[in-house]
Amino acid sequence: MDMNQNLYCVIMAGGAGTRFWPVSRSTFPKQFIDILGIGKSLLQLTFERFTKIVPPQNVFIVTSAEYKDLTLKQLPQITASQILLEPARRNTAPCIAYANFRIQQINPDACIVVAPSDHLILNDQMFIETISNGFDFVANNDNLLTLGIQPTRPDTGYGYIQFDEAINFNNIADLKRVKAFTEKPNLEFAKFFVESGEFYWNSGIFLWSLKSIQAAFKKHLAEVYNLFNSKSELFNTDDEEDAIGQIYPVCPNISIDYGVMEKADNVAVLGSHFGWSDLGTWTSLYENQPKNDEQNVISGDNVLLYNTNRSIVYAPKDKLVVVQGLTNYIVVDTPDALLICDKDEEQTVKVIVNDIKSKTGDKYI
Repeated sequence: MDMNQNLYCVIMAGGAGTRFWPVSRSTFPKQFIDILGIGKSLLQLTFERFTKIVPPQNVFIVTSAEYKDLTLKQLPQITASQILLEPARRNTAPCIAYANFRIQQINPDACIVVAPSDHLILNDQMFIETISNGFDFVANNDNLLTLGIQPTRPDTGYGYIQFDEAINFNNIADLKRVKAFTEKPNLEFAKFFVESGEFYWNSGIFLWSLKSIQAAFKKHLAEVYNLFNSKSELFNTDDEEDAIGQIYPVCPNISIDYGVMEKADNVAVLGSHFGWSDLGTWTSLYENQPKNDEQNVISGDNVLLYNTNRSIVYAPKDKLVVVQGLTNYIVVDTPDALLICDKDEEQTVKVIVNDIKSKTGDKYI
């Protein structure tokens, strides 16, 4: 298959994955974990998916400096120069700006897809088709494109995109102008959004030409653009690490959604149907895994459940775990930590992790 050398992929893999504690730790976060139990980490699955359409040498992984070795170990197909190391966490806009300036030094005609490293995609074939259509559109139009997901329930954990009239381009279905981005709504609003039929979930997957996204940064996020631009000639040279070391400490902490997408007037959305979950929480993993007759999801070879329903139990393979009398619970056992949590109270996990950190330091984090 002759791959288009102008196509690039940026995989964002710097997150700490706190909500998957205690399996996900700061030294080994969820994108590096085989959380689905299929022998491949979420990062490896993401890389494999994109290299069906983007040349492997055109894939860049942006991650925290501490995960360099982990990334190289999990992706032996790439070189160290394909890993862009962030010295500090600064949200998605600086991460994307970094990748833009690196790619600009290599190929100013690039078209780029940007995606998180830890999403679940159930239909790879349809995913590739959608990305292909997206590339076709952004290569020929000055638009920033985001992939929207048809909502299946009034979820308050996702951002929503309100769409406008259809865009006619090469018979691509479900291509529309974006009217507005809406942050995570309360339940009442989420119900209204889903019932109106005018909203998609925001998948956090974006496509654009390098020229379009650079112009958008220049216009809407000049502070970030200028910081990176001031050292642009050092990108893709031996001095890149030093340059990044100077940029990041003074760079604002801002998301691409807030910094660029919500302000730009040339944003389009492509409605997508490839079976998506952002796998943000234990409950989202539960919802996307096969269940037994009692509606339980079990990971581990020696798990015995009695009078237990609608629960997820995640245990080490060699450990015997017995659970009796729980309904709608998350039970996650690791060698040094155990989490037992009501599924409906799962949003407290992030708070719990912060508490543990303040009480015991980083030992269990």
